[in-house]
Parts: sequence; C-alpha cells; structure tokens
Amino acid sequence: MEVFLTSSPAGEYLQESKEYPVKLNEDNGFVQKLKALWRENSKGLIVAAFPDRYDISDEMKKSYTDSFNASGLSVDEIKVCDSRNFEDIGSLLEEADFVILSGGHVPTENAFFKKIGLKEKLKGFNKILIGISAGSMNSAELVYAQPEMDGESTDVNFNKFLEGLGLVKTMIIPHYQVTKGFMLDGKRLFEDITFGDSMGKEFYAIVDGSYLHIENGKEVLYGEAYLIKDGKIKKLTEKGESIVCC
Repeated sequence: MEVFLTSSPAGEYLQESKEYPVKLNEDNGFVQKLKALWRENSKGLIVAAFPDRYDISDEMKKSYTDSFNASGLSVDEIKVCDSRNFEDIGSLLEEADFVILSGGHVPTENAFFKKIGLKEKLKGFNKILIGISAGSMNSAELVYAQPEMDGESTDVNFNKFLEGLGLVKTMIIPHYQVTKGFMLDGKRLFEDITFGDSMGKEFYAIVDGSYLHIENGKEVLYGEAYLIKDGKIKKLTEKGESIVCC
C-alpha cells in the first residue's frame, strides 16, 4: 500500500479559496509522487469522518473529483462510504484505485472506522491511501485525539488516546500553522493542553502542504514539521526538506 498522510492535500485549513476547483498542493513533491503511481481514469473511495452528514460526503466527492482532475491526476469517479452504504465497504475497497480517509472529528471518525472494520479490511488493500487531517491522525497505531471541541479538554471521560488503523507509528497533528494559536476551554491548545499530553510520547505537528509517506518501510515526513515531546517543541524541518520519523 502506498500511504500518504497529509495535513491538507488541497487549499489551507479554514481558508476559503476564490478559485474552483482547488488544485492539489504541489509543495514538497506531493503531486509528483502521486503522478508516478497514478492509474489513468482512477476510481476513488472517500471514507467519511462524519458518516451521518451526507451533505459533507457529497460535497467532498464532487470537490475532490474536480481537484484531482485539475491537478493532472485523472479520476473517473469517486464514491463515498458513509452511513448509507457502510455495509458495502469490502466491495467498495475492491473497486477503488485509491482511498481517501476524510478530515473531520477524530473520535467520530475513529468510531466509524471501527464500526465498519476498516483496519482489517485495509490489510488486503495494496493501492494508494491518502489521509486528510483526522484521517491521517486515525492512521496511527496509537492515535492522539487532540481536543478540539468545547469541553473536550476538561471532560474527564474524553479519551485522548485511541486505537487507530495501525498503518504508521507516527502520531500526526495537522494544520499547525493555523491551530498553534488556538484557545480551547480557556486554555492555550498547545502550551496548556497538548504539551502536557506529550509526556512520554512524540507528536509530529505539520503544516498544510507537508505530509508523511511510507518509503521502503520507513515513515518519511516531507515539508515543515515540528516535534512535540515531553512538554517541549522543536522545529525539525523546513519546506522542501524531509526527515525519517521511524
């Protein structure tokens, strides 16, 4: 399986583009690597993060079909797996040349992945997998569900660490260029919440345009990235650079 775990493959988090379709981000060789692996007139599958929000599913299907084609990656069609057809996940994967793990709310998506048995189903998938934001986070063996909704950081029952798909060991935190200044529940998201959660663990914060790619069994991060470990943060790489995580 060719695994690409992105922060955002097109556009920038929380920023509306004036152009449509929004082309895929070519930073750090992302599109170039995809083109080397791409099959003409590919068929894709989006696995939803919000399985009951059909409007989001249908909009993603349209926008990513247009984005891939506009970027020179020919797509015949993209289907969506959500609450309408989750029982068909096996056949949907068999038909797909590439799979997109959608962005959204990490725990909600994580629960849906478990419901449809995605971890087991992906063991026979040997094509292209692209994670977006929450989808990238849920691809790890151990997932860090960084609190993002009001009350999550103060809820003693909120589970910040979840079992993921086990595709990688690297725990990604996306959209760092935007979220590094966020406040949640009256606290700084990173300094007051995430830094404490990093004791004994390693999180890799990446900006939009950066991504992780598995190459020869190694997990390689491309683009600007930061390591958060034991309550401290340090910059690892700049745009155009890469580093082996594990």
